[in-house]
Amino acid sequence: MSHRRKFLKQGAAAMMSLPLLSFDPKKDWSIDSLKYVTDKDDDYWKMVRKQFPLKEGQTYFNNGTMGPTSGYVLDKMFDHIMHWNVEAATVDYKNGSGPELLTGYFPYEELRTKLAKIVNCDFKEISLTQNATFGMNYVGMGLDLKKGDELLNTNQEHGGGFGAWQLLAKRKGCVYKQATMPEPANDPQAIVDAIFKEVTPKTKVIAVPHIISGFGTVMPVKQICAEAKKRGIFTILDGAQCVGHVKVDVKDIGCDAYYSSLHKWLLAPAGSGLLYINKDVVDGIWSTIASYNWDNQDDHGFRLMQNGTGNAGLMAGYDAAVDFFNTIGHDVWIGRIKELGMHLRDGLKEMKHVTIFSSTNEELAAGITTYGVEGMTGPELQKYLWEKERLQPRSVGAKMLRHSVHIYNSKEEIDRALNLISGLA
Repeated sequence: MSHRRKFLKQGAAAMMSLPLLSFDPKKDWSIDSLKYVTDKDDDYWKMVRKQFPLKEGQTYFNNGTMGPTSGYVLDKMFDHIMHWNVEAATVDYKNGSGPELLTGYFPYEELRTKLAKIVNCDFKEISLTQNATFGMNYVGMGLDLKKGDELLNTNQEHGGGFGAWQLLAKRKGCVYKQATMPEPANDPQAIVDAIFKEVTPKTKVIAVPHIISGFGTVMPVKQICAEAKKRGIFTILDGAQCVGHVKVDVKDIGCDAYYSSLHKWLLAPAGSGLLYINKDVVDGIWSTIASYNWDNQDDHGFRLMQNGTGNAGLMAGYDAAVDFFNTIGHDVWIGRIKELGMHLRDGLKEMKHVTIFSSTNEELAAGITTYGVEGMTGPELQKYLWEKERLQPRSVGAKMLRHSVHIYNSKEEIDRALNLISGLA
């Protein structure tokens, strides 16, 4: 027993002395090597790929569901969790350590400021949430809606993208409607027309995706919001697939509210969400969860993120993910996703046995491409790509496969998929 006690004592002392407690001490997860590279060539993207502890010999093409977390972010999370557990007795809550432990009571102004710069707004218009669903519900449940008010979605919502509006319709007697989207959607005006075909004088809310999850269609949201504003209709955009995927400028778009899940394309840890509400309308949104700052009228973003104690280690990872994104650079990051998405679509367009369900208008497309192969179901095609080359996109329907590409992917990996699909002719 004395040997065991000595080992534990020495181990604890060693942990206390480490400046950074790494989840994988065999690797250096620093992003310093990415900071000063001006030529973003193939060698640069190979360096980026090494930032992810993805298993070699396997290729992940399902970022539309969940983005993998970089080693840099995992290190920051692990270090935070271990430090505040090892040093629990030395934490002085009264002298400023509270925000490091109790996430839901503090404004996190620095992180919100970073996010505000990415989406172009004031940090007080930003709330930190768990995910897109939370953002949707905070807005939906906070609106003063009455019996007979009409709420408009599309028929291509993500499974979680209509829940709040259907609940409101049932609870308050509102009328829930869906606009039928063109498929595939290649004409922006046809999308706008499909939405406003369903609008009446009773329409109070238009809640549509910025990017449609199933097909990857980048919606003409600026036109939709502009027309809605003329009619006095509140607009809220589902940006679950957007921040870190395409340019998101909420002021240019002109929406009243916008929510996103940053564990997808910004590659933040699961549970990292963002909600924007325009300062000109936020006074009319009631708090959904009330804590001691539930009626804060100076910082409405903080008011709407009152949720009690949360995971402070997650918040450290969230902040690190934003730093990782900014280190590579907004335009470089998003440009790379677009480049890889086009590479995949250009290859698929050459195959007569392939049907592309996503938009082939590059103005309406980015990193998600959904397609089918003649004679195969979606699950069969997913299984085929995995068994042949360990490639993992996602089946999203009986006949469709959704293929997401991101900065950790390469054109060589996409070409391997294209070669297999070509061989199915």
